[in-house]
Amino acid sequence: MAGLSLEHPWAFAFGLLGNIISFTSLLAPIPTFYRIFKSKSTEGFQSVPYVVALFSAMLWIFYALVKTGEGLLISINAAGCVIETVYIVMYLVYAPRKAKIFTAKIVVLLNVAGFGLILLLTLFAFHGETRVISLGWICVGFSVCVFVAPLSIIGRVIKTKSVEYMPFSLSLTLTLSAVVWFLYGLLIKDKYVALPNILGFTFGMIQMVLYMFYMNATPVVSDLKEGKEGLKMSAEEHVVVINVAFLEGHACRRRHLF
Repeated sequence: MAGLSLEHPWAFAFGLLGNIISFTSLLAPIPTFYRIFKSKSTEGFQSVPYVVALFSAMLWIFYALVKTGEGLLISINAAGCVIETVYIVMYLVYAPRKAKIFTAKIVVLLNVAGFGLILLLTLFAFHGETRVISLGWICVGFSVCVFVAPLSIIGRVIKTKSVEYMPFSLSLTLTLSAVVWFLYGLLIKDKYVALPNILGFTFGMIQMVLYMFYMNATPVVSDLKEGKEGLKMSAEEHVVVINVAFLEGHACRRRHLF
C-alpha cells in the first residue's frame, strides 16, 4: 500500500497532512450553507461548484480503487463525496424550481451519465496497467481544466484592483495543499497525482502575489460593483479539483467569494 505503508513514512506523512488540509477546504462552504439554511433561500448562489467537486471526488476514488493501495486518496475523496452530497441536497431543498431543475440535470449528465461512461470505457476498453494509465490521464485532464478556471477571478482582481473576492488565507491553504499533494505524488511515484498540483501551486502563488500587490490599492468602484453582481452568477467558472485536495481547493475559494 504505497501511501499507507510504514515502508514509506514520508509519503504517509504528506498524504495524511494533505488529508487534513483538504478536509478543512471541504468545510469552507459551511458559512454559505448556514446562511442558506437561515434564510431558506439559495440567494443566487450556484450549485455547479459542488456538483463538479463531487464528480472530481468520484473520479479520484475510482482511480485509487483501480490502482489499488491508495488509501489516503480514497479517504479524503470519500469524505468529499459525502460532504459535497450534503451540500447539493441542501441546495436542492432551498433552491427555486428553475435552479433545482438545472442542478438535477447537471447531476444526471455529469455525475451519473458522465461518470458511468468513464467507468464503462475504462473497465471494458482497457485492461491491466493500460486501465490505470488511461484513467490517470482522464483525472489529470479534468484537474487541469478546473485549475485553469481561476484565471477569470485573477483577471477581475487586476481589473477592479480589489482583493475582496480573493481571500489570502484560502489562497495560502490551497497553495499548501498543492505542495503537499505534489510531494505525496512524487514520493509514491504517481505522476497523475503530482502533475496537476504543479499548476495548482503556480496559480496559488500568482493569487498570493496579486493579493500583496493590490491589498492596499484603491478599488475601481464601477468595476467592483459590476464584479459583485457577476461573481454570484459565475461561481461555476471557478471550481476546483480534488485531486484529493486541489479540486475542492479552488472550488472552495470560489464558493468563499460569496
